[in-house]
Amino acid sequence: MRKRNAAGARALAAVAAAALIGAWGVSSAAQPRAATKVVGGALYKDPSKPVEARVDDLLKRMTLEEKAAQLMTLWEQKAKIQTDAGVFSPEKASANFPNGIGQIARPSDKRGVTQTNVGAAGAAAGSVNRDARDTAEYINAAQHWAVERTRLGIPILMHEEALHGYVARGATSFPQAIALASTWDPALSERIFSVAAREMRARGATLALAPVVDVARDPRWGRIEETYGEDTYLAGEMGLASIRGFQGTKLPLPADKIMVTLKHLTGHGQPESGTNIGPAHLGERELRETFFPPFQRAVTELPVRSVMPSYNEIDGVPSHANRWLLRDVLKGEWGFKGAVVSDYYAINELVTRHRMFGDVKDAAERAIKSGVDSETPDPQGYVHLVELVREGRVPQSLVDDAVRRVLRLKFEAGLFENPYPDVASAEAKTATPDAIALAREAAQRSMILLKNSNGLLPLDASKIRRIAVLGTHAKDTPIGGYSDVPKRVVSVLEGLQVAGQGKFDVDFSEGVRLTESRCWSCDEVKLVDPAVNKKLIADAVETARKADVVVMVLGDNEQLSREAWADNHLGDRSSLDLVGQQEDLARAVLALGKPTVVLLLNGRPLAVNYLAENAPALIEGWYLGQETGNAVADVLFGKVNPGGKLPVTIARSVGQLPVFYNRKPSSRRGYLLDTTQPLYPFGYGLSYTTFDISAPRFAKATIRKDENAQVSVDVTNTGSRAGDEVVQLYLRDDQASVTRPLIELKRFQRVTLQPGEKRTVTFELKPDDLALWNVDMKRVVEPGTFTVSAGPNSVNLKSATLTVAAR
Repeated sequence: MRKRNAAGARALAAVAAAALIGAWGVSSAAQPRAATKVVGGALYKDPSKPVEARVDDLLKRMTLEEKAAQLMTLWEQKAKIQTDAGVFSPEKASANFPNGIGQIARPSDKRGVTQTNVGAAGAAAGSVNRDARDTAEYINAAQHWAVERTRLGIPILMHEEALHGYVARGATSFPQAIALASTWDPALSERIFSVAAREMRARGATLALAPVVDVARDPRWGRIEETYGEDTYLAGEMGLASIRGFQGTKLPLPADKIMVTLKHLTGHGQPESGTNIGPAHLGERELRETFFPPFQRAVTELPVRSVMPSYNEIDGVPSHANRWLLRDVLKGEWGFKGAVVSDYYAINELVTRHRMFGDVKDAAERAIKSGVDSETPDPQGYVHLVELVREGRVPQSLVDDAVRRVLRLKFEAGLFENPYPDVASAEAKTATPDAIALAREAAQRSMILLKNSNGLLPLDASKIRRIAVLGTHAKDTPIGGYSDVPKRVVSVLEGLQVAGQGKFDVDFSEGVRLTESRCWSCDEVKLVDPAVNKKLIADAVETARKADVVVMVLGDNEQLSREAWADNHLGDRSSLDLVGQQEDLARAVLALGKPTVVLLLNGRPLAVNYLAENAPALIEGWYLGQETGNAVADVLFGKVNPGGKLPVTIARSVGQLPVFYNRKPSSRRGYLLDTTQPLYPFGYGLSYTTFDISAPRFAKATIRKDENAQVSVDVTNTGSRAGDEVVQLYLRDDQASVTRPLIELKRFQRVTLQPGEKRTVTFELKPDDLALWNVDMKRVVEPGTFTVSAGPNSVNLKSATLTVAAR
């Protein structure tokens, strides 16, 4: 294949795609047709008919081969449907996939096209992804082929990644998921994913591989940044909000929405040794109490139509081979009507990783019998489905059920009526001014003030002549895994330079360089030579010496905390300490005695013991997205009062793990010569003002087992600045037939109060909030007393007693 430069390839792709679309638009009847093409009067083509009737009608018309095709996806094998330049080719598609295609994975990327450019975090190494117009043209061409050149005209699902915004070139990048969880603001999350959905649908995507509603209980795990933290209820609330943003609350799907895929069912966030896809040593009760609820709530409260199993095993059974998990619980108990979509290569990993089968055909048999309906990202196992049925190893009824679920998703997504994006408007709907403003707001609300000695923050610009900005990522801004290149990323340095115009000077010094590259998809991670950093640290100290105030940016980048998807592509860590010579830099700078603010940009909770003790001010920012610098400046200079709270507990060291807050009574007796107390507790976060939160009050102090409990809490801003507080409500079952956590989050609300303002927040606890899984694994409310506590975090609480009567 001849190599072309990126600009030339895009130009050729645009011209060729436009020509194909134009030809179909002028005379679609003139294009080649299968001899048995179904005419337009078929019931399944009538949008006035019920979805189930349309599914039934289409299903009975399909051959076994056409059914199997609907359960397969293309990604690495895109070369089979496109030219060398990456233009969709109907001729190649018809030759290689005469029975159609169920899904195309990430149509925005250029898999199958060799390029010389270095990729972004969301691109394959050595690849530059498609822009908005190119993606829309590609999808348009593919859908025209599927609708007009296959026998039944079944459109294709186009799935994309969207962890914290659409993972595509030029799309708006919002704060990483763990940062969004730190807002404790579900309404904000809903707005964010409404924008992501709008941008995705504008290019033609119809299914997001998001949100991640795994409960994450091990900070060594590189994927913790993709989650909403360690708490079941918080993960559920944030997950539900993102789903409402992505797809709304009713089907069929609105024109500016996309379907979601819940990830990853289940136990993924507490792997053995903290390493990705490690076994999850969990019993059924812990699964039902901790890991199932975010998935169960989403499936039962909203019309979710896609769920992805996790890679890991539980009790010797990988999720993609777990009939109890997928058929009995998900589809049976919870009544899930959608499709179970495999994680990438997970069926093949039943052979290569879990070593359960000798070949992928056997793995495919187990997967579909277990309840996996669709395989991604390429045909490996389900390419054998036709053989498996004809050999009598897989009942055709299982294939029919899987196809029914995929077709239902496509009908409810509106694909049969509206498969084509508007190419002309795709770019105009991307990174709009309102989206950029929302990214800035989200970054502002994500930051957590961990320490503020002597009221150093907010900074007073009128008293500053020179600021020193230190740290490689103050200039080279990390935005986290599952990202592409936004139209613009504002660095901390840029944000402070803008804030200081006409007021103070800003000097920059790199301080410490972490890795040689920030390429998330590259396998090798190479740390910078300590000798290089020794000189950089010396330079940074001299820069800081001349400054009135120092802002030091430390933490991680996309290579240091990420998904470990292969043995040669690792992302989990055995330490929670700052990588490299960052603490050396901090010690040298803090020794100057200058007013110093440390900002952490990172993907995992870090054991920053030295900074917690010695830095005058410390802010946890996680990855803040494309508006990082503007939002940081807003917070540092008091334009915004930080109100974020930790969605995870921060450990002092890996030796404390696990350290999640909702522990059992028998845990953590103590350590010889050490403490079990974390560095910062779950729910923690300071403000530039102060608040008082009252003990809970009940409308009725004694309730029946089937009765709701109304709980009121007063919150008062007792300081001199307007600010946000998150009122957190926790519960403890005082005596029970099985052991219960010492404390569990049950409700929360973020409120904004003016100085001196008092507000009463009222929560409604339902019987299910008081229920437990008893010794017979039945969900029941047991009579007795419950300690209900309120406060600004999981430690500083005021309590009252609620009684549940025996009758």
